[in-house]
Amino acid sequence: MLNDLPYLSAGAGPPLVVLLYTPQAANPRGLARWSTMRMVRPFTEHFTVYVVNRRPGLPPGTTMTDLAAVYAQAIRSTFEAPVNMLAISTGGSIALQLAADHPGLVDRLVLAGTACTLGPVGRRAQRAYIERARQGRRPSPALAEVVTESTTGRRLLEGLLWLSDSGHEDHTDAVIVLDAEDGSDLSGRLHDIKAATLLIQGDRDLVYPLELARQTVEGIPDAQLVVYPGRSHSGTFTDRRFAPDALAFLTDS
Repeated sequence: MLNDLPYLSAGAGPPLVVLLYTPQAANPRGLARWSTMRMVRPFTEHFTVYVVNRRPGLPPGTTMTDLAAVYAQAIRSTFEAPVNMLAISTGGSIALQLAADHPGLVDRLVLAGTACTLGPVGRRAQRAYIERARQGRRPSPALAEVVTESTTGRRLLEGLLWLSDSGHEDHTDAVIVLDAEDGSDLSGRLHDIKAATLLIQGDRDLVYPLELARQTVEGIPDAQLVVYPGRSHSGTFTDRRFAPDALAFLTDS
């Protein structure tokens, strides 16, 4: 099933494919697994949820088109009809590419905390992450910039993120995915997306600013945008309104 891609499944009903970004090309473990399953739990009451990850060992130079093709083939070989999809952050970037390149595979698409390309802050932070990883340094402190605009808060968070990184992890695969996203701009392809699309975005998202979210929705035929005032990037999909809003769209007949 799913072409040997790592995945977690739960629930009952029609399939809902979930695409997230994780540093490792494997099913999340420990606290990460708990938080992932907690986020998708409301969806399991209506769908069989498949949280699908990428295959490890991506070749250098992998593009978003390549990543989308891998997931597309897994969907095509596993399911008999177009699937509903929920995609967040970098997972949303991949989902947009998949929906544009393989429009017959996605029925309804819910996106959160994403856009057709990275914003300036998100791009700078991801490039710093890539550079730190290539230097053999713990890369996650580079992401503090996209969490808070406070200088003091950023310094504190850099320390926590440094501690959260294991000094023994191989970040090569994560670098390849983020490098692919860095080179991606789907703004000229949005009209190719045929899936009914909802984008949920916080107006304080520093990775994918609201202006880019609006541009994304304006480019997809009949797409809808829901904005959460005061919410940051991660605050968007941890907001208590997120699951009800997404489910209302996914289950609307």
